[in-house]
Amino acid sequence: MEIGKLIKGLEILDIKGNMDTEIRGIALDSRKVKSGYVFVCIKGYKSDGHNFISSAIENGAGALIVEDEIGAIDGVPIIRVADTRFALAYVSDRYFDHPSAKLRLIGATGTKGKTTTTYMIKSIFEAFHQKVGLIGTISNMIGDEVIYTERTTPESYDLQSLFAEMVEKKVDTAAMEVSSQGLKLNRVACCDFNLGIFTNFSRDHIGPNEHSDFDDYFNSKMKLFKMCKTALVNIDDDSGQRIADACDCEIYTYSIDKVSDFCAKNIIEYSDSVEFDVFCKWGHEHIKTAVPGIFSVYNSLAAIGAGLISGVPFEFIVKGLASIRVPGRAEIVKTDRDFTVMIDYAHSPNSLLNILTTVKGFAKGSVICLFGCGGDRDRAKRPLMAEISAKLADFTIITSDNPRTEEPEKIVKEIEDGIKGTGAKYIAIVDRYSAIKYALDNAKPGDIIVLAGKGHETYQTFKDKTIHFDEREVVTEILADENTSDKMQ
Repeated sequence: MEIGKLIKGLEILDIKGNMDTEIRGIALDSRKVKSGYVFVCIKGYKSDGHNFISSAIENGAGALIVEDEIGAIDGVPIIRVADTRFALAYVSDRYFDHPSAKLRLIGATGTKGKTTTTYMIKSIFEAFHQKVGLIGTISNMIGDEVIYTERTTPESYDLQSLFAEMVEKKVDTAAMEVSSQGLKLNRVACCDFNLGIFTNFSRDHIGPNEHSDFDDYFNSKMKLFKMCKTALVNIDDDSGQRIADACDCEIYTYSIDKVSDFCAKNIIEYSDSVEFDVFCKWGHEHIKTAVPGIFSVYNSLAAIGAGLISGVPFEFIVKGLASIRVPGRAEIVKTDRDFTVMIDYAHSPNSLLNILTTVKGFAKGSVICLFGCGGDRDRAKRPLMAEISAKLADFTIITSDNPRTEEPEKIVKEIEDGIKGTGAKYIAIVDRYSAIKYALDNAKPGDIIVLAGKGHETYQTFKDKTIHFDEREVVTEILADENTSDKMQ
């Protein structure tokens, strides 16, 4: 496609060079530029693409899209725009021929519940005999094919490329986690969302490399509901009504406590599942889903609404939710011991509150909560999470999560400040492996150990390295060593 056609309709500040140049690809990393590619200069948190223009030219860049004013380069068209992130999304969408419009695209945004909700949607539509794509935190999927992902919402070029692949492989519906960063940084600009889902809004993702404050965080989430044809909103959440009031599109609501379009009643909680009745204009059904907790009811309601609004009959929704499994979300690790080990991705105050409240409801013994907090993230939540664990858990083990560039000991100390003076029983063990071993070594019959924060992740990130760290493997390894030791004694 000629560069002139690729940028047609894009708001441009100025142009230098010939617009007839043929474009063979798009890149935002100069190292990935090939002959005839357009290089889009993105100003990131750590580097500025404008500093790598010479490298892109050496690699054969056929055109540049920039924000800064730069001098003419012989034979290379230069297009200057106000926002190269939006421009990247715009030209990527045109390059792949607007693939999102050829799918039923369902996007879920919110602080918590995005992953579980999209997995539930995938299960429902697959029960309805559709081929489904999934884009999110754990992995990207086309049917049963798993595709590696680096972030919840891919960069716009990668996203449009993935949509194009889904179209090529005959995907009918795509369920997508839409992160606040993905919205803020225009990664999903130009996407054609049939349905946008709002799950909830709580303290998280406030920090130097994320959102400056709550207004920035909320306004980023709100962008999805300016893009979608239909909105489905949790109005039990305080921010849900605010979103509903600001939407111009068709709106449906879901709830447990308030009157809504999709309402759950008669909730029964079990240790490994939850049952409830859902009432809506399509009728009412009894639902059972294999993810425990009240939060699972909300996620189920969002998925039920997505299905019914899209024309999926109730029988397939019931079937899809009954068979759902989500890695790292209230996931029980098989141990063959008389205590239970549960892995959950809870890494914010509200998500920790939810999982501990759920576990407390069915625990026969003590609840042992092991958690840490990620480095380079909102520091204010650290003592808050400690307070929640102090209140709900019988014993707390404070440890590391992903320290990133921060010192692990410093993070643990800041968490510890929230539990001192509460009278709660706790211990601080900075090394996560050692902390898990302590929990397993001291568990008694009937106890439930909640390993919170890592969930589906299989790594741990430090200042100078990233190591393999899968908590399922860690638990299995520690218990296997204990069995070997017992036999040797």
